[in-house]
Amino acid sequence: MVILGGGESGTGAALLAQSKGFKVFVSDLGKINEEYEKVLLNAQIPFEQNGHTNERILKAKEVVKSPGIPDTVPLIKQLDEMGISVIDEIEFAARYTQGKIIGITGSNGKTTTALLTYQTLKKGGLNVGLAGNIGHSMAAQLVTGDPDYWVLELSSFQLDRMYKTAIHIAVINNITPDHLDRYNYEFEHYVKSKLRIIQNQTEKDHLVYFADDEVITNELKQLNAPAQKHGFSLKNPQESGGWLENEEININIKGNLKMSIQKLALQGKHNLNNSMAASIISQVLDIRKDVIRESMSDFQNVEHRLENFMTISHVDYINDSKATNVNSTWYALESMSQPTAWIVGGVDKGNDYDQLVELVKEKVKFIIALGANVENIHAAFGNLVEVYDASNMGEAVGLAYQNTTKGDAVLLSPCCASFDMFDNYEDRGNAFKNMVRSL
Repeated sequence: MVILGGGESGTGAALLAQSKGFKVFVSDLGKINEEYEKVLLNAQIPFEQNGHTNERILKAKEVVKSPGIPDTVPLIKQLDEMGISVIDEIEFAARYTQGKIIGITGSNGKTTTALLTYQTLKKGGLNVGLAGNIGHSMAAQLVTGDPDYWVLELSSFQLDRMYKTAIHIAVINNITPDHLDRYNYEFEHYVKSKLRIIQNQTEKDHLVYFADDEVITNELKQLNAPAQKHGFSLKNPQESGGWLENEEININIKGNLKMSIQKLALQGKHNLNNSMAASIISQVLDIRKDVIRESMSDFQNVEHRLENFMTISHVDYINDSKATNVNSTWYALESMSQPTAWIVGGVDKGNDYDQLVELVKEKVKFIIALGANVENIHAAFGNLVEVYDASNMGEAVGLAYQNTTKGDAVLLSPCCASFDMFDNYEDRGNAFKNMVRSL
């Protein structure tokens, strides 16, 4: 078995494959992180880095591919043409679990919903693991144990190479344009990718979805999905699911559960959706109502997602580096109640900025454009507010500091991928926080 990519998922898949008796080889086109290199060396798993030996890879019976490697890469195309199975780490790991899988996808809110669900199920006394696009590799965890339930955050890239994995409770938070550069700039291809989460569901399984999202509801009408359906809505009561009414969340799966939105740890419209989705999952799995209420009220938000981490000279600095698409940034701007200096930019993935125009008019004091595609930001917003250019994060934070006054906020919500200047969104968020601390 060949593993392409020596990161978290690849190293985990290699460890599990070795434990199951496979002859394993790991190949990475780039440099393998020192942490994972040590793991592979200690496990005596052969690997190569800074290039692929194609002849060796093309002899594999099966290949586990890192989700970060596009299907359009010539090596992947060649593997597909030769009929060699290419799968994701989750697809491989799922073969070796007896646990029930709760899979959570969507353009936004996956991480928060997954963490909320994981915390609530743990508090409810269930034996539960957390993996996927968050935390440690599912495959690596399976080497030492197999929980009764798995909460998996699933990106479209992971779902693209998942074929037989059975998802007991599937969650689709929303579907808005994202990662279109990976889908030939065709939104419909991205939508189909997200809907793969329900491809193996039966009438014994559950589908939790955002009922206000017309893309999702239209697709479900066409697919005639067999799973038991539970919608959540900010507008309308649901026969089975959750909804907002009179400043309360109502969850109606197995008896009615009500929670005041003022008591929720996570505020903002998008977080109402995340809280409803996690509460519905918890009710499906018979978690007590008092445990659900407690979890929703004491949850600590994930780092790099609207993280209000420091105030300097009466100006709030907010790290939303995880916002890598327009919809995610829309929620961030919508939640702002102060005049906002907005730091935006990076690798534009085919963004349509039009939907942010009204929020920029209403909320944004000025913009700091950072990264590879600043010309798109100028074109979208240059006639609305002042747009400054910054060549690095230190300069961006300096411009924000110089041009804000008491009562303002500085929001890093990039709306773009980070790979032009940073390793990932965490690296970008940490750079922002370090620059702010240096003030």
